[in-house]
Amino acid sequence: MPLKKTAANDAAKRKQHSAAPSRFAGLRGMLPGLAVCLTGGALALLAAQVLPVSALLIAILLGALWRNLAPVPTVLAPGVQLSAKRLLRIGIVLLGLQLSLSTILGLGPGVLAVVVLCVTLTFGACLLLGRWLGLEMPQRLLIAAGFSICGAAAVAATESTVKAKQEQVATAIGLVVLFGTLMIPLGPALGALVGMDERSTGMFIGAATHEVAQVVAAGGAVGASALAVAVTVKLARVLMLAPVMAGVALYMRRKHSVHSAQRPPIMPLFVAGFIAMVLVRSAGWLPQTVLELAALAQTFLLATAMFALGLGVHLRSIFRTGGRSLILAAAATVVIILVALAGTALFPPLG
Repeated sequence: MPLKKTAANDAAKRKQHSAAPSRFAGLRGMLPGLAVCLTGGALALLAAQVLPVSALLIAILLGALWRNLAPVPTVLAPGVQLSAKRLLRIGIVLLGLQLSLSTILGLGPGVLAVVVLCVTLTFGACLLLGRWLGLEMPQRLLIAAGFSICGAAAVAATESTVKAKQEQVATAIGLVVLFGTLMIPLGPALGALVGMDERSTGMFIGAATHEVAQVVAAGGAVGASALAVAVTVKLARVLMLAPVMAGVALYMRRKHSVHSAQRPPIMPLFVAGFIAMVLVRSAGWLPQTVLELAALAQTFLLATAMFALGLGVHLRSIFRTGGRSLILAAAATVVIILVALAGTALFPPLG
């Protein structure tokens, strides 16, 4: 017996010694891609100081340009994956510090009802139209989340819940970039066409445009009051990320998971962190300096993650294999525009 115990102990020690180098090797393997993505995020932040465009949008475009104009070395893959998932989730948690419940509630019940309708009707329409088009459930859910809630961040949040394929995630993000960018000139133009005032135009832009960055660009083109309303309405849509992700996770547990060990949590940890940060901001516990530093860190982390996600946007493959996804994205954009226009006409912003 002592000999057997000694042999077992020796084997356990050898396993521990071999595990440590493998962990260090894994970390070393992530460093090149992580360094590249951090650099891409930093460049996007610097460019946003000069260009009238958000750092997040610049980061996605930089990554997509590299992916489509030159090969991306495979050695970068582990670090890129880390940036696109872990750093993104940390950025989403910090995004909660931008949301104050009192500010959102100050929009009035009518505007909040419009926000809920925009998210739920667009999300539901995507699922129905996607099934009619024959798209797989993960692809439908990714596009539904991206176009109804908050663009690429919502796509990435959904990916961790539905276990989508990498090409499905890249397709959804590419479509968000494409149609969201089109909304930057289209939003102000439609507001002017139907005779909306500046604040109502801002509400429409915030309710209908996919990315926070795109909302800032479109609202800023109309005016300061439009920008303030647009961002607040958009952040109210971002707040819908938590209940929608919880609902998606619950659905996947019931319908698309066989073994309990494979089931996604009803509320992913980063979504719980997002809610906690909203409550912290609403309680007024943090000084303005801390909130400003958190906003900078959040923008940098999200820009880094967007650069990593942009490296997965291969436009040629999207247009070659994603024709039905393109149709669904166009339909989703039309749906949310119509709901937002009708809602803004019926329930204009207070003040």
